[in-house]
Amino acid sequence: MSDTPAEVPNRGLITASIMLATVMNSLDTTIANVALPHMAGSVSASADQITWVLTSYIVASAILTPMTGWLAGRFGRKSVFMVSIIGFTLASALCGAATSLGQIVLFRLLQGAFGAALVPLSQAVLMDVYPPEQQGPAMAIWGMGALLGPIVGPALGGWLTDAFSWRWVFYINVPLGALAAAGVFSFIHGHRAPEKTPFDFTGFILLSITLASFQLFLDRGPDKAWLESPEIWIEMTTAGVALVLFIFHTMTADRPFLPIALIKDRNFATATMLGFFVGVMMFATLALLPPMLETLMGYPVVTTGLVTMPRGVGSLLSMFFVGRLINRVDARVMVGIGLVLSSVALLGMSQFDLAMDGRLVITMGLLQGVGIGLVFVPLTTLGFATLDNRYRADGAGVFTLMRNLGASVGISIMQALLTSNTQIVHARLVQGVRPDNPNFPGGATQAAMTLAHPASLAALDGEINRQSGMVAYIDNFRLMFFLGMLILPFLFFMRPPNRNSGGPGHIAME
Repeated sequence: MSDTPAEVPNRGLITASIMLATVMNSLDTTIANVALPHMAGSVSASADQITWVLTSYIVASAILTPMTGWLAGRFGRKSVFMVSIIGFTLASALCGAATSLGQIVLFRLLQGAFGAALVPLSQAVLMDVYPPEQQGPAMAIWGMGALLGPIVGPALGGWLTDAFSWRWVFYINVPLGALAAAGVFSFIHGHRAPEKTPFDFTGFILLSITLASFQLFLDRGPDKAWLESPEIWIEMTTAGVALVLFIFHTMTADRPFLPIALIKDRNFATATMLGFFVGVMMFATLALLPPMLETLMGYPVVTTGLVTMPRGVGSLLSMFFVGRLINRVDARVMVGIGLVLSSVALLGMSQFDLAMDGRLVITMGLLQGVGIGLVFVPLTTLGFATLDNRYRADGAGVFTLMRNLGASVGISIMQALLTSNTQIVHARLVQGVRPDNPNFPGGATQAAMTLAHPASLAALDGEINRQSGMVAYIDNFRLMFFLGMLILPFLFFMRPPNRNSGGPGHIAME
């Protein structure tokens, strides 16, 4: 920016424009989830295929987020901000107009790629336009905007899908993007930054190939019978070779994409690992719940949005208190409580059944939201507490990348397990559907009559599908509960931050 913070005009309008871009980006973390079953029906995609709509966006965003600093240094923050907003808006419009699964996935990749820079640039611009004494309140306002999307996203997505169609969960970004682009163009004044920071393109490309190949391996595996397919072997081999080359390059390069100092810092390495698994727990749950509620329990899409919205409310409430406690309470304690609450919520979800009402969904969602809100800011604080200032920019990119990677990997693995377990449980339940089974409702006579009529047989098979699907969902929730408990002891590997170092205000919330 060309002006000092005290001289920046139109500070309120700049903040509003940045908030619009932030809300637009944060909406897309949840708004599409409730529309997934409707998208699947529209483009003839299976349940595991339609999750590519989520994973493609997350992977593209994860890969390109670390490039933000280099792009801003090379072309200037305003230029990169404008390209990001316009590209994200156009990609959203293309997602809404897509007529096939391949088109949606491609356009979501573009959406994630353009949206990768929106959050870090929003924070950077806010820090530029406000003096130090006003940066705390400004970041608090920005944080409210970042949380607004996950709160209203499910309900808004449900209403748009029900009142119009699933396409409007993407079209809604068009007016928001147009207003944000107009505001950034009109009110942010800057110049092309003279400093050009070095960037390790070799490491970046190798890591991108690794992540893209690995994600294809996870997404395509269930459809291709895993290692029975030559395609899956190619993707797995490509990911492995690229990873080995990336590690070798990182160990030998002068300025690698992943500085060795990040790996050697115990706090940062541990926090990044925990962030990966928190991403698995949070985003996999968000991806699993809407299809479960709509396909197994017959919830209307609007109701699905309303009962999943409390998760965002819980996060907002807990983050409100975290900001006031972070300098008074050991961050490890808050992360530990957050992980326990999130895991308990997952344990509660493992008690779901087809006869329950929405209260258990709301309660467990609110509890998990509170837990997640207690994790993110303290975990970031712990991760950067002992990291040298020289590596904070690199660390922020890697930290965000690993959390997003956890989200995409978690969604893919949980969906693959869901599909596989549903088939296994279905086969096991079918074995008990026979006239001589004394547990069959109505007895042997009723069983024989049911199995003799095609319509009754089809209805029976539909109910078995529902039962096996619910068992598979419960197994996934229980697995994530154990995952949360397993990572909890790793908190003891981290040292608490120095409370006199200024707290978390100097650490960007990725």
